[in-house]
Amino acid sequence: MLKPSLSYRIKHVPLRAGLALAMSLAAIAGAPPAAAQSFPSHTVTLVVPFPPGGGTDTGARILAQELGKRWGQSVIVENKGGAAGLIGATLVAQARPDGYTLLLGNIGTQSINPSLYSKMPYDPDKAFAPVSLLAELPLAVMINPAKLPQVKTIGDFIRYAKSHQGQLSYGSSGAGGGPHLATEMFKDQAGLNIQHIPYRGGGPAVSALLAGDVQLTMMTVLEASGHIKAGDMLALAVTGARRVAALPDVPTLSESVLPGFNSISWIGLLAPAGTPAAIVDKISTDMRAIVADKDFAAHIAALGGVPRADTPQEFARMIADDRGRYAQIIRSHNIKVE
Repeated sequence: MLKPSLSYRIKHVPLRAGLALAMSLAAIAGAPPAAAQSFPSHTVTLVVPFPPGGGTDTGARILAQELGKRWGQSVIVENKGGAAGLIGATLVAQARPDGYTLLLGNIGTQSINPSLYSKMPYDPDKAFAPVSLLAELPLAVMINPAKLPQVKTIGDFIRYAKSHQGQLSYGSSGAGGGPHLATEMFKDQAGLNIQHIPYRGGGPAVSALLAGDVQLTMMTVLEASGHIKAGDMLALAVTGARRVAALPDVPTLSESVLPGFNSISWIGLLAPAGTPAAIVDKISTDMRAIVADKDFAAHIAALGGVPRADTPQEFARMIADDRGRYAQIIRSHNIKVE
C-alpha cells in the first residue's frame, strides 16, 4: 500500500500541530546551512602567492584586517611566492574546502597562467570557487623624465617611439606578467616596435628605468606612487577605462590616444573548489559590505586601486573573459616562459 504523501499527512493532523509542523519546515528551508551560520569559528588563512610588499600582498593585509574585525576571528596572511604564483595557488587548490584556507589571486594567477603554462599542477577551470573581486589595479605607463626630457605626454612618447622604431626598449616584471601583456597591447594598438626586456620582478624593472637601461615600463599605480611623488618618474597615462583617484591629472590611454584601450590588473578572493556554496556566499557578501565602506574604499583608492566587489558568478565571468583576451595576446606574440 502506498504511503500517504507529506502534504496529505499535514492536512490530516490537528490544526495546531499542523501549523507548528509547517512553521518548522519553513524555518528549515529558509535557514542557511549550519556550517555557514557558524563560519568562521577559528583562524582563517589568506594565502598570497607572491612575496611581501607587492600590490596583492598589500591588498591582502588590508582585507585580512577588515575580515577579522567583521568575523571576530583572526585572519592571517601567508606569503607563498614562487613560479609566478603557482606555488601558493597550488597550496590553496589542494587545501580542505571548508573556507578556512583562501587565496588572494590576481589576473596573473587566474587568467594569464592557464595560457602561459602548458602544464599546471591543478586544473585552472576546476580548482577554485571564485568568491569576489577586491580591487582593480590600473597600470601606469612610466618613463624617466631625466632620460627623456622631450617627452611630456603619452602622445609625445608615441611620436618619439615612431621616429626611433626598433631602437627603444621597455622593461617588465617578467615574461607573461600583466605589465608585459598590457605593454604588448599598447605597442600593437599604437603601432610601435619596442624591444621587451624582462626582469625578475618589478624592483629590477624599476631600477632599469631609473638607470636609463629601458625607456618605458608599466607598473601598478600602487607601485608607481612613491616614484611619482619623488619626481624620478613621470606617469604618462593609466591603462584602465577610468582615471585613478590617486593620479587624477593623469589621463587614460583610451581618452588620450587609443580609444577603447583597457588593460588592468586586479586582485580577488578565491576558495578551493568544493567549498560549500553557503560559505562562499557568506564571504562574498561580507567582502561586498567591506568594499562599500567609505573608509575602506578611500584607503584602497589612496593606494592607487579602484575598490570593487562582486558576486561569485560575476567574478567567475570576469576571470573567464580576461583569460580569453590574454590567451589571444600570448598566442599572437608567441610568449613563453622558461
